[in-house]
Amino acid sequence: MSNLATIAHLIGDPSRAAMLQALLPGEALTAGELARVAGIGAAAASAQAKALVDSGLVSVHAQGRHRYHRLAGEEVASALETLMALPQASPRKSWPHGEGFRQARLCWHHVAGRIGVALHARMTGDGWIEAAPGGWVATESGEARLAKLGVDLAAARRAPRFACDCMDWSERRPHLSGGLGREIASMMTRRLWLTRIEPSATDLLQRRRLACTPEGARALSVEFGIAA
Repeated sequence: MSNLATIAHLIGDPSRAAMLQALLPGEALTAGELARVAGIGAAAASAQAKALVDSGLVSVHAQGRHRYHRLAGEEVASALETLMALPQASPRKSWPHGEGFRQARLCWHHVAGRIGVALHARMTGDGWIEAAPGGWVATESGEARLAKLGVDLAAARRAPRFACDCMDWSERRPHLSGGLGREIASMMTRRLWLTRIEPSATDLLQRRRLACTPEGARALSVEFGIAA
C-alpha cells in the first residue's frame, strides 16, 4: 500500500478523524480525552492512537502514568485543514457548526476562520508581507508595523517556516501559518483581542474556537481595517 493510501485509510476512520480534529489546536491530549471526543472505549482509543503514532501523524510524550498525544507538526495540521476544505462530491450543505466557530478558531497555533482569512488578505494586500520561495517574507514596513504591535519576529524566524499559506476549512481561502502566523496569534491572545472558549469534553470543535473581545474588535479595525 502506498504512503498516500495508508494515510488516507488512517484519516478515513471516523474515530481517528475525530481524534485528529481534536488535536488541531496544538494541545496535547491523553488517550482518555481522545476516547471521549471519539466516543469510543479506552482500549479502542489506545489502539487508534497507536496507529496514528505509528503512522507519524501524531507524536506521544510519556509523563508519569499518562501518555500525551499531539499532532506531529504544523505540516500535519495544515494538511488536515486543507483536506477539510476540499469540496465534497455531494452538493455542499450549509455551514453546520455555528457562526462563532466560523468567525475565529485555532488551526494548530495560528488564527483561522473569517478573521484569519481577513488578516491574510490585509497583510498581503497592504504589503506587510510579500511573496518569497515557499511562502512569504515580511517587508521593511511590515516588520515595523508588526514589531509595533508586539509580534515577536525573532521567534517567528526560528520556526521551520517563517510564513506560508494554509487553506481555510470554512472559508476556502488561505489564512497565515508558519512562525509568523503563530506569533500573531500569540500576540492577539496575549493582548486579549482573542480569547479561548472553555473547552467541552464532548464537542471536539469547541476546543478550537476563539472569541473576539470588544477591545479586539476595535484593535482589528484600527490596526488592520478588519470588521470583526
